[in-house]
Amino acid sequence: MPLTVLTDADVRTLLLSLTKEDILDLQQSLADALHYYSTSTEEDQNGCCSSLQPLRTKLKRSDGQTTLFMPASSNDGLGVKIVTLLQPDSKKTDTSSLKSLDSLSISNASTQSSTATSTQVPPESIASAQSTTPKGSLTLLDGHGNPRGFINAEELTAFRTALASTMLFKKRTNVHDVVVFGAGKQAYWHIRLALLLRGPEIHHLNIINRSFERAHSLIERLYRPTEEPASWPNINIPTSQTTTLARPKIQILTPGHNEYDRLLKSTVRSSSTIFLTTPSLTPLFPASHLLSPTARKRGRYLAAIGSYAPHMLELHPDILRDAVKPETAGHHHYHKHASRGGAIVVDSVEACLKEAGEVIQAGLSGGEVVEIGELVMLRKDGERRRAERAAAAAVAAAAVVEGGEEEGRGVELGEAKKVKGKKRDDVDRADGGLLEWLQRGNVIYKSVGLGLMDVVVGGEVVRLADERGIGTRIEGF
Repeated sequence: MPLTVLTDADVRTLLLSLTKEDILDLQQSLADALHYYSTSTEEDQNGCCSSLQPLRTKLKRSDGQTTLFMPASSNDGLGVKIVTLLQPDSKKTDTSSLKSLDSLSISNASTQSSTATSTQVPPESIASAQSTTPKGSLTLLDGHGNPRGFINAEELTAFRTALASTMLFKKRTNVHDVVVFGAGKQAYWHIRLALLLRGPEIHHLNIINRSFERAHSLIERLYRPTEEPASWPNINIPTSQTTTLARPKIQILTPGHNEYDRLLKSTVRSSSTIFLTTPSLTPLFPASHLLSPTARKRGRYLAAIGSYAPHMLELHPDILRDAVKPETAGHHHYHKHASRGGAIVVDSVEACLKEAGEVIQAGLSGGEVVEIGELVMLRKDGERRRAERAAAAAVAAAAVVEGGEEEGRGVELGEAKKVKGKKRDDVDRADGGLLEWLQRGNVIYKSVGLGLMDVVVGGEVVRLADERGIGTRIEGF
């Protein structure tokens, strides 16, 4: 096989051409790998087994830059991602206001500033707008060690993270009000995938960010992907091949608004989904916004993927502690990890106990979180279950099920009967309380990123690039 080389522009060209069906297929491939990660042992001889996935290595230089080395194994081969996080700069502030983009008249949107200040100081960030995106590459080898792919990792890293955190989002019953903290590549891909997967059901999209200009630019890139300013990577995709995104009511909120605290509180409390995509050092909003009696009445899905070190956090630790408190009167549970009204799902228990600031600062143990790989079914199991369900109900495979999800496509949920080779007899079944809880209850997904995710998604991207003639192929490398 040739070596396929994909620049950042190549990757972006490919990713922008993906349809909803493409996204669902990629999610399933990633779900299979994560399922094997959580359930396989070395005796199973599965390349995705967690024992074959070393924790990433960090190299921190005196100038403040940190380079991460993330080796991984999959069932198709090996790979290593090397990315550098640029020098921190947390001194930039913002003075913009709340702006409404109801009609999406992007080019005419106002960028006037407010001189009023908020009583709440905007959270510190470990990096500035210019340095939050990791720079580096992903090298892929086939099962025999032959070079298979060399990919710019900038766009791919954000995409694979959003691909994982939107798995549970895809199953949610209510996605009417989506809130996104941040306006970088992670925010972009979380919004884009959310709109591709559940767009018609999203009524409000609120972006909360220090800079109005960056948030406004994000919206422009979402709806005008082929109109590249000089600062964007060049892409080569005909307008006819881009997927049309749904257009909910969009608002941008920045800390300079004179009613920032009130608007932040009301926006967070009215949310059904919150994506947190910033490298923050302090909580992005007070815990009370979600822990008051009124706020508890609404089940929410929160995906916190921005912080990646023990001293960083986007969610207040009290929110995580509350989710795992012992059961009390009036608080029943559907899942053994969610005894009081919340489930905490992670990409890797081992990695999050060592690197996830929210998990560490909340003092959680491995028994209080559950890996997403334990909750997703393999493709073959999901297809079998859908067939059985369709036969029992005597309906067509394309019937619509609860939550607006299309039958026959997408990752199926169901708790694994064994984890790391050990059988479990006390798990809830997918047709019982667990599935309902993951669809309707309070669910927190925390991810610090796995090299396995890069290798699996990178391999799929190389395959698609070869099929679609994108990138450069080098024979006999």
